[in-house]
Amino acid sequence: MKNKTNISSPLGESVEGEGRQWALILGGSSGLGLATAKKLAAHGFNILIVHRDRKSDLQRIKTDFQEITSKGAKLKSFNADASNSGKRKKIVNEIQEFLSDEEKISALVHSIAKGSLQPMHSEEGRTLSRQDFEITLNAMAISLYDWTKDLKDADVFATDTRIISFTSEGNTKALRGYAAVSAAKVTLEAITRNIALEFAPIGIKANCIQAGITETPSFSMIPGSEKLKESALERNPNKRLTTPEDVANAVYLLTLEEAKWITGTVIKVDGGESLR
Repeated sequence: MKNKTNISSPLGESVEGEGRQWALILGGSSGLGLATAKKLAAHGFNILIVHRDRKSDLQRIKTDFQEITSKGAKLKSFNADASNSGKRKKIVNEIQEFLSDEEKISALVHSIAKGSLQPMHSEEGRTLSRQDFEITLNAMAISLYDWTKDLKDADVFATDTRIISFTSEGNTKALRGYAAVSAAKVTLEAITRNIALEFAPIGIKANCIQAGITETPSFSMIPGSEKLKESALERNPNKRLTTPEDVANAVYLLTLEEAKWITGTVIKVDGGESLR
């Protein structure tokens, strides 16, 4: 029986949330993805989350997920590598079985942060390999198309689905140790534009959000992140960093009926940081 009123996730949540849309968030246990999950849950969405975390982090994640369900939303989570093709197909099949015939995914949010931060040249230590580029491009860019195609083939998209991915200033600026991620961000934007074009006949709208410097676990791993923060604060006319909640607010806006004519573009959410 496909239609289930009470939902239990792998972390143990069991809640009710009838009459809501569904959002699938890839990389939803921290940073931009988690903030987005909380925002959408507070505004009428049930939440599906794919995340990849160690056992030591699960208690913190369980607390965050309980905050989501406290807003009246259903939540089902999958602790698996969203960039792994076998895991992706298994999860899509589970989602297809899990949702009732009347339930569809109205928002797909791509927030996967899995990539190499090795330099291209170094007098000492390891440098970027071709495999580093391939892993980063697959996880942070090509996986968006893989998920979109598999979900479409499984017929779980709503007739007006919004797809949102996250890019950064690395799309145009060079930064030591960021080459593979920069390449992935440019590829992600190209894939998002073409999704907007080629999946338009089935009602999909797709956009990238270019966030300003935001303190997240993945950002702290970037070489020289403290200097990047200082530079962002100096450049930003509002004199603060972008927060995950700022970005989540923009994602929510893109899910509204009033945003249905916005597609195939990159939207800056940075408080003016990129103006100079």
